[in-house]
Amino acid sequence: MNNNQNKYDIIIIGSGPAGYTAGIYASRAGYNTLIISGVLQGGQLMNTTSVENYPGFPDGILGSDLMSNMLQQCKNMGTKIINDEVSSVDFKQTPLIINVGDKKYSTRSIIICTGATPKKLGLSSEEFFSAKGVSYCATCDGAFFRNLELAVVGGGDSAMEEAIFLTKFASRVHVIHRRNKLRASKIMQERAMLNTKIEFHFNKNVIEITGTNKVKHIILQNTETYEKQTLDVEGIFIAIGHVPNTQLFKNQIELDENGYIILKNKTKTNIDGVFAAGDVHDHIYRQAITAAGFGCMAAIDVDKYLTELE
Repeated sequence: MNNNQNKYDIIIIGSGPAGYTAGIYASRAGYNTLIISGVLQGGQLMNTTSVENYPGFPDGILGSDLMSNMLQQCKNMGTKIINDEVSSVDFKQTPLIINVGDKKYSTRSIIICTGATPKKLGLSSEEFFSAKGVSYCATCDGAFFRNLELAVVGGGDSAMEEAIFLTKFASRVHVIHRRNKLRASKIMQERAMLNTKIEFHFNKNVIEITGTNKVKHIILQNTETYEKQTLDVEGIFIAIGHVPNTQLFKNQIELDENGYIILKNKTKTNIDGVFAAGDVHDHIYRQAITAAGFGCMAAIDVDKYLTELE
């Protein structure tokens, strides 16, 4: 591959809804566009089953099928896609540099769409029952658990929000927290405590998830007495936080204390030519539709940026 083939107008790092949407818009606008997909091509949606809340699919669609459709649409627009992982970046020179193994790519602009990864309990049974009763998003999956008993693990605002949201569907929601008091804000604690469908289990850790093909029980252990108990639930929502996939960008762009990209104006970072879209900066909504929306916005912002350069 010669150097000219390594030069692009726009390089998109990441390939979930944000990355693919950005690719569709950027290529359609006539830019020479490259997507470097990362390890999990298609992002977190590749690990989900039915997606019922993405507009345009009245009967729902498998997460993997939705991403396959977006991928094909990118290719139809002329986006080049490399199924590899970025090893390092250099945003301190112009053009911007991205290294993928021993290959170096240069570009006039970059859109970071690397997303965020939910924190996990670290249980092998958690992995086994993923999408079989284990979830990390109540808004995404809550409607699949109507009239069932559910558990939410966590003690912060996100966990309270998940628990309260799940009461719309569940017959009962058990909140499991490893400490003796919640970390959530006072108002969120009050809302959760006043909800008669929510039951709290303090000083408890989930040490096992059991069932056959779906979650049927969780085993709790008291953090003080080590006593164990079995709780009958048919779904468990892990709400102990997310980790933005921004390790690559430390000392390159401005990140907040939790590692999320800080946007200075719309989708722009603090570095000229570097933009971001999706869960890599959005720690509030974390939905496929909002990620796609941010991808669209970033591509339009890049178009304006490149036009002003010329």
